Amino acid sequence: ICGIQHLERAGNRLTLFDSLYFCIVTFSTVGFGDVTPKIWPSKLLVVIMICVALVVLPIQFEQLAYLWMERQKSGGNYSRYRAQTEKHVVLCVSSLKIDLLMDFLNEFYAHPRLQDYYVVILCPTEMDAQVRRVLQIPMWSQRVIYLQGSALKDQDLLRAKMDNAEACFILSSRCEVDRTAAILKPENKFHIKFADHVVCEEEFKYAMLALNCICPATSTLITLLVHTSRGQESQQSPEQWQKMYGRCSGNEVYHISLEESTFFAEYEGKSFTYASFHAHKKFGVCLIGVRKEDNKNILLNPGPRYIMSSTDICFYINITKEENSAFKKQEKHRKTHESKLSYHGASRLPVHSIIASMGTVAIDLQDTGCRGGSAATLALPAEAGREGRRPSIAPVLEVADSSSLPSCDLLSDQSEDETAPADDEVSAGLEYAKGYPPYSPYIGSSPTFCHLLHEKVPFCCLRLDKGCQHNYYEDAKAYGFKNKLIIVAAETAGNGLYNFIVPLRAYYRPKKELNPIVLLLDNPPDMHFLDAICWFPMVYYMVGSIDK
Repeated sequence: ICGIQHLERAGNRLTLFDSLYFCIVTFSTVGFGDVTPKIWPSKLLVVIMICVALVVLPIQFEQLAYLWMERQKSGGNYSRYRAQTEKHVVLCVSSLKIDLLMDFLNEFYAHPRLQDYYVVILCPTEMDAQVRRVLQIPMWSQRVIYLQGSALKDQDLLRAKMDNAEACFILSSRCEVDRTAAILKPENKFHIKFADHVVCEEEFKYAMLALNCICPATSTLITLLVHTSRGQESQQSPEQWQKMYGRCSGNEVYHISLEESTFFAEYEGKSFTYASFHAHKKFGVCLIGVRKEDNKNILLNPGPRYIMSSTDICFYINITKEENSAFKKQEKHRKTHESKLSYHGASRLPVHSIIASMGTVAIDLQDTGCRGGSAATLALPAEAGREGRRPSIAPVLEVADSSSLPSCDLLSDQSEDETAPADDEVSAGLEYAKGYPPYSPYIGSSPTFCHLLHEKVPFCCLRLDKGCQHNYYEDAKAYGFKNKLIIVAAETAGNGLYNFIVPLRAYYRPKKELNPIVLLLDNPPDMHFLDAICWFPMVYYMVGSIDK
């Protein structure tokens, strides 16, 4: 406007209003022609401006229209007709960041049965630029609907058609500064008792850390199993272990009916241990559990006494599910040419799985532990009516021999603590009671059967670095512990630490293997926390820092 008015001083001497009128008429493509530029610099400016407008204006109008539609969506409703004819879930979040959104969407849509579901996001804040860009991708724009609103307001829940939703997911903010404001602390579980499943970050984290003390890398194993991966990470790394780690991160837990399975169908009537051992040797899969047809509970590693049935659902760890594996395609070919096939050992397995091989290690340990004078009883029983079956490659019993089981500690379900205590345990004062902890630090904690003291320890005796009237020890060395210490460094003694102690004092842990636990805290614990831990044997605290 100003440019045309300035240049036309040498021509028509347009006023600023006439220049405004000319620009609006020109760029709206009306073009009355009553006002026109007279000199060539003005004409050149108009040509340049029209060319720029042809490129810029459509982009601006498109973004304006998209923004208007998104505002309409976020302030609108999820269609009642769609809610009744299509399946949807509602995702409630206090603030939506791109990493949280992508993790949820990738894991949710990894399941083949959920491909037709819609995700309705209910969030009180507006979309940021990153989330908006992701939701413009066709793969997500057709599946994800963003509504601005709060899960605490009934009208917003009605807008999301919560009553018709298949499920509702409530995710707490990962980057919450005030940890008590988010659903992260275990004591906050009480406020969402209505939920079918609650995963509390602190509770889960400390339980995983405790399991790491019993079996190193348990948390890594669990994380990789529940995280969807194609097993292609770190394949460009020069480090061999990183390639192996990345490839095996593709392992997940799958399930299939025994009678429909290529991997497990031949083990009908055999023991679980036999099926697990031979399925791994033959196919490289790790059978970890079964579920009976008439039972909702999954039996994890039920042992050699469990006999496999055709209606059992088998749960196994593998790089891919059986239906997608090459074994299915080769099954007919294998049956017609079975005589030509021979087993070449674990190094020739078509599926390389380090995680799956953990099952072989465990069974090999059980096998070596059971050898001895009774080796004849461990021989594979003769198979009546099954001619031509390949012989066993290891003495893993098809059906459990009851006479051999009690002699093998690793195969026995009975803990050594169930029997009478040994003399050295009594003399060492290891006679503990078994029961549920009498005091829980918060409402909603799961009761666990644990090793407990007959009487609670005075609070003064819980302090490791200061003596009291009951004992004069001032450091761990003075106590003369037989097992190595487990040291936990934390700023404060939160209720999550309680979930670290419980797995390490569970009743199935042998008493002679209990490790002393020392909590190294920046701030002194409160009385409620000390009340909860004073019943557990060999649990101490001291005020200090891991930096000193």
